[in-house]
Amino acid sequence: MSFVSKLFRKKTYSSDEAESSDLTRCLGTFDLVTLGVGSTLGAGAYVLTGSVSRDDSGPAIIISFAIAAACSLLAGLCYAEFGSRVPKAGSAYIYSYVTVGEFWGFVIGWNLILEYIIGVSSVARAWSANLDSLTGGKIGHAMNASMPMHVSGLAPYPDFLSVGIIALITVLLSVGMKLSSVFMTVLTAINVLVLTFGSIAGFTQADTHNWNLNQTEVHDLGGEGIGGFMPFGASKMLEGAASCFYAFVGFDVIACVGEEAKNPSKSIPRAILWTLSICFVAYAVLSCALTLMQPYCLIDSDAPLPAAFKYAGLAWASKPIAVGSMMALSASLLGAAVGMPRIVFSMARDGVIFKFLAQVNESGTPVVATIVSGIFSAMMALIFDLDDLVNMMSIGTLMAYTLVAACVLILRYTRGPDDEEITAEIFDLRPHSDEAGVYERMRRKYGLDLPPTEVSAQRVVYFTVIAVFLMFGLSMLLIFCQSCMSWWGYLIMGILALFIVAACIIVSFHPQTNQHLVFKTPLVPLIPFVSIFVNLYLMLKLPSETWLRFAIWMAVGFLMYFGYGIRNSVQGQMVAGTPNTDYERFENEELPAAHVNIDEKIKSS
Repeated sequence: MSFVSKLFRKKTYSSDEAESSDLTRCLGTFDLVTLGVGSTLGAGAYVLTGSVSRDDSGPAIIISFAIAAACSLLAGLCYAEFGSRVPKAGSAYIYSYVTVGEFWGFVIGWNLILEYIIGVSSVARAWSANLDSLTGGKIGHAMNASMPMHVSGLAPYPDFLSVGIIALITVLLSVGMKLSSVFMTVLTAINVLVLTFGSIAGFTQADTHNWNLNQTEVHDLGGEGIGGFMPFGASKMLEGAASCFYAFVGFDVIACVGEEAKNPSKSIPRAILWTLSICFVAYAVLSCALTLMQPYCLIDSDAPLPAAFKYAGLAWASKPIAVGSMMALSASLLGAAVGMPRIVFSMARDGVIFKFLAQVNESGTPVVATIVSGIFSAMMALIFDLDDLVNMMSIGTLMAYTLVAACVLILRYTRGPDDEEITAEIFDLRPHSDEAGVYERMRRKYGLDLPPTEVSAQRVVYFTVIAVFLMFGLSMLLIFCQSCMSWWGYLIMGILALFIVAACIIVSFHPQTNQHLVFKTPLVPLIPFVSIFVNLYLMLKLPSETWLRFAIWMAVGFLMYFGYGIRNSVQGQMVAGTPNTDYERFENEELPAAHVNIDEKIKSS
């Protein structure tokens, strides 16, 4: 096998293998929903609502959350289809591996590991800081006085509270997923109850005039903007939507535990859609109550809810809010800690990272991956200042969203196991070329009147790649050239947008697979195309320092893959055997006699 072939070899599953599991299947739809909501509905509700309302959107934060939810739903729909196709542990890593090959699967998996390491560490530090604030800062002052660390890039002092909470979560996860799921359900229930209480209490103090402040009133209050419902304009509201997008990050943990779901083909799509719906309603209702309770220009960007209740004369209500924030952070921490070992386990089982990490204990838990993940996260939380590293989480998430959307697009236009017989039936029934009209002959010439062929699938890949490059160029112009752009710039943007739309239309004319799935992403190719564009745009908005750190992390990953993974890949060592009936037609697969020369018949007709 050539070097390039090794990079793009695809993981294969038979139908039985896709449904089998090395882990214990113990999670129902309700368990997956609580896991998704607990992982997603965290700091966004208690912090982000304040900062976006005050600085970007004002009362229009409701629209910002609606736009962010719609963009997240695009990615969620793509994840939902893959969850029904490949119900295995590993989320976007395994989805990429079976579709575009081992190298891209490793790149996504390696990025997801980084995302979860920083995610667990940063949430643990936020949990520690929140507990410290409840004690009036006494813990932080004591640690800073006794064990200061005056080193650039490190935290002011070692955070042993963060290490302690990560250790507890790691022990809980090592016991088993079912117990962890029960604990997550309790934390999520308390969090939702507190947010419900906060919303209801806020509406009792609502003043609709806070949505209709004039510019003079805003300036008298020491604020900025022109007042009204959208005080900073549509552009700032859209910037707020970009910030709100990250409040929905976390639902992909549902896909990570696909191998522990009882009925993954049905429960994963349902859980993802329910999670995004519940989180949007919670964010929107809470934001509405917050901006009605207090003028947007007076909202505290660090602790918006307690400050708003004090402003409204309900200072006592800040205490249950503090409890809710601790529960929310605990649930987010547990959700992040659940995802990382499953990614590590899946990659180790495939041999692209060290195989000892794939060991499973008698309860069906990837215990080695769980412990190693906890150790690395605890080390990061103990000594590092993670504020500058948090943006690196976004690159991994957005890159995973992008590749999953592209994979859905490619697989939808690739021949599946149900297409061969349909192809023969259509070929036998269609009229002779002399009797067909011009439009029919054109469709026949390019193979558009039959289920997908290798040629039509390859064309879809080409147009998708072209569209991605055009989207990249359009995003670059929108982000970096907006201030210096004249008529020619807008003309180029219009041309790029026109070609992207044309590529989407051309792809839509190609035949889709007839493979039966429990859930299919609607409006393909439109939804994957829009999802890819949104994710590319948000990635390019990230600071240059983040991309530099990302490059360093990827350099370490390439050392791992080219030094170990490419030689020890289980897929590479497998002897050709059972074909992948779900995702790939092998060249040596024997087709039924009626179908052997389908492509030749198409060309000759």
